[in-house]
Amino acid sequence: MRLVDLSHPITPGMVTTTGLPGPEVLDHLTFEASRPHYAEGTEFCIRDLRMVSATGTYLDAPAHRWRDGVDVAGLPLERCAGLRVVVVDVEGLGVAGPETVPDDVADAAVLFRTGWSRHWGTARYRDPEHPHLSAACAEALVAGGAALVGIDAVNVDDQVGRARPVHGTLLAAGIPVVENLTNLAALTGGEELYAVPLAVVGMPSIPVRALAVRR
Repeated sequence: MRLVDLSHPITPGMVTTTGLPGPEVLDHLTFEASRPHYAEGTEFCIRDLRMVSATGTYLDAPAHRWRDGVDVAGLPLERCAGLRVVVVDVEGLGVAGPETVPDDVADAAVLFRTGWSRHWGTARYRDPEHPHLSAACAEALVAGGAALVGIDAVNVDDQVGRARPVHGTLLAAGIPVVENLTNLAALTGGEELYAVPLAVVGMPSIPVRALAVRR
């Protein structure tokens, strides 16, 4: 069995999306401060992590777009764990249309490889004209029965305008979206995807440690 990490590390202060704050890692209880509470030679560290839900490689549940949609805690596990991977290579296209959607996406994690992750950590990565899916592509994914849709860019939608039809269509159909993936070139298709979110009630999105399993 081989594991392929598809997530970017989360580091303090990093900017995932322009306009959103970077994460903070603060001390809640240091090793030194814990010593009076325990036996000689025993110490513990507890940290306080503060970040917005759209940080690093993260999953959007339907509640991200729709008020009556399920949050990450209500997302069925079969929507984010043990999913057959279908990789769609759209590098250089800019916009992935419905013609890029394969016939075999039913119950699969459909991951669009744009190659954009090579710009991670630079201002270029957050350029509003990053690669994305078209509204018609989202409709084709729903019609094909995709279980999850992911991309190795900052957003599945075009961010030049204000509309977000891809999020709207996919999340209305109960299809979670994973953005800011990486290492998709290491996949050949047929692997299993795991992108399970913490079951935090009320959260519409949350970072995940996305990984592919090749057996």
